[in-house]
Amino acid sequence: MANTNIDSVKQRSYDAIVIGSGISGGWAAKELTEKGLKTLVLERGRDVKHIVDYPTANKMPYEFEHRGEIPHATREANPILSRAGAWQEDTDHFFVKDNEHPYIQKKPFDWIRGYQVGGRSLLWARQTQRWSQYDFEGPARDGFAVDWPIRYEDIAPWYSHVESFAGISGNQDGLAELPDGEFLPPNPLNAVEDHFKEVLSERFAGRHLIASRFANLTKSTPTQLAQGRSQCLSRRLCKRGCPFGGYFSSNSSTLPWAEKTGNLTMRPHSVAHSVIYDEKQEKATGVRVIDSQTKEVTEYYAKIIFVNASTINTNLILLNSISSRFPNGLGNDNELMGKFVAFHNYNTKVRAEFEGLSEFATFGDRPGSTYIPRFRNMFRQETGFLRGYATAFSAKRNMYSDRSGIGADLKESLLNPKLGGWSVGAQMMGETIPKESNFVSLDAKKTDTWGMPLLNIDIDFDENDRKMENDSMEQLSEMLAAAGFKNIKTTQKRQAPGIDIHEMGGVRMGKDPKTSLLNKWNQLHACKNVFVTDGACMTSTSTRASTPPGKRRASMCTSGVPRSTPRFAANARIMFFSRLPPHCSNSDNDRRFSSTRVTTCERCRYCGNRTAARSITNAGSAGAPASRAALAGTLPST
Repeated sequence: MANTNIDSVKQRSYDAIVIGSGISGGWAAKELTEKGLKTLVLERGRDVKHIVDYPTANKMPYEFEHRGEIPHATREANPILSRAGAWQEDTDHFFVKDNEHPYIQKKPFDWIRGYQVGGRSLLWARQTQRWSQYDFEGPARDGFAVDWPIRYEDIAPWYSHVESFAGISGNQDGLAELPDGEFLPPNPLNAVEDHFKEVLSERFAGRHLIASRFANLTKSTPTQLAQGRSQCLSRRLCKRGCPFGGYFSSNSSTLPWAEKTGNLTMRPHSVAHSVIYDEKQEKATGVRVIDSQTKEVTEYYAKIIFVNASTINTNLILLNSISSRFPNGLGNDNELMGKFVAFHNYNTKVRAEFEGLSEFATFGDRPGSTYIPRFRNMFRQETGFLRGYATAFSAKRNMYSDRSGIGADLKESLLNPKLGGWSVGAQMMGETIPKESNFVSLDAKKTDTWGMPLLNIDIDFDENDRKMENDSMEQLSEMLAAAGFKNIKTTQKRQAPGIDIHEMGGVRMGKDPKTSLLNKWNQLHACKNVFVTDGACMTSTSTRASTPPGKRRASMCTSGVPRSTPRFAANARIMFFSRLPPHCSNSDNDRRFSSTRVTTCERCRYCGNRTAARSITNAGSAGAPASRAALAGTLPST
């Protein structure tokens, strides 16, 4: 007679377990399954299938009960979530509500979450800039935070690996502070952005305005077509979920790719309680899971475990993974886990107007802003604050309608809005310094619905951040004035940290087990078959999002995994696109975004609007440098 207990354990055993299905978790799943490893992905939220579970993707504005807005009563019930700009009626189903998953704010912190298969990869802003040598060397230069155990040259081949698969648009700009990559054609600048770029190049040495690198497909290569993804249609409705796969998400790319291998098991509604540690084997053997619907506890087993639950939850899970060997959290011998958490500073904005170039307009709706890379404290310490900031910059033509008439006159005015002047906006994206006083910890008394300790969050800005904010406003105002912009206005917010949604750190990498939790391969120093490749591993924050490095680290850390061997070293508008002209207001899908010279007007026979006849300027092309050879060697034994 079969031993049912042994059979049950076998049914719950895998080669690898990945906790989390967001961007880094999805990427880890792709890499592991491609190497032949039977991989279980645990997701605490509901299942979201590509295309079929994007209920608002093709809805018209009039089809929303509240015309796209969140009702006032709902906003009042969710004061934290209300501060997230992307939370609207069309995305409500992708956000965690305040009362569903509480946490304790020792200091105000806006924790914005998305608990579903794909996580926040459905909602991210898709900016995909590489880090540079200056970012990795920052802590060593100024002595704040520990030195990174890796450098740009270590991770550069993996940037190329990820960019080629995900599909990143951008220019070859030749900037040491923002390395080039394997790019698709860029989204072009408009006339005012081009003007500002020229002024910066001529009058401000070392300051550049470039086309942002976006994870939106300006064209589909055979690699993306093999994923079932097609070119971005410029609807700028990405946050609803893109049924065309025009932008990169776990749902549209890595998870379906992993599923094709036959090696993926996806388990939604699975709250990871803790990582199981076997003291005799001196390694982790699995993950303890609570079913979010039934609250049943089940243990799953694997030889390697990737913790990619998103920065703060990754800290929570590891801190909750206690044993006789690790009473303060798995691998937490130095009691630094949960500390040195950092984020980005988005607290200042500068707005202005431009009176010239009225013969130009913009058409279409590109995925986002242009980008001014960091220019402060790059090559030497030149200011009264540490590190620096990048800037998102965008320009647009304002439009207005005369609403004073009635009947046919009012209809005519509303259908034919007039072009106004140009307005521009710039927002800082500042690097914050990881500090021991910025930390998360488990509450000793309070628990959530599933019996997990609530998380205490004790994080704040500091004087360095305020000095950086002031400098950002001063420098941007000076640059705009030099370029002829008028009515320059600055805004300095005093919002709580977190709304940048770029949490990092708490389980940082480093060379010394006394001052860090992870080695250069993202393995826990004290438990080498557990890997952390999401934002929690970050030693410093740079001015760029942690999302791109997370995908690269997942690829890098799985590079040494042998293929399927017993030894596991870890490592409704868009539906009519083809029939509507690009300028039609009912299509909202112009694929190019460059400024266009207004010459004549004609009435669109589809929507009745008067539209400007134009010739699209050449968007240019982006060549791609040859990839460096893959890193040699394999990971250390687990």
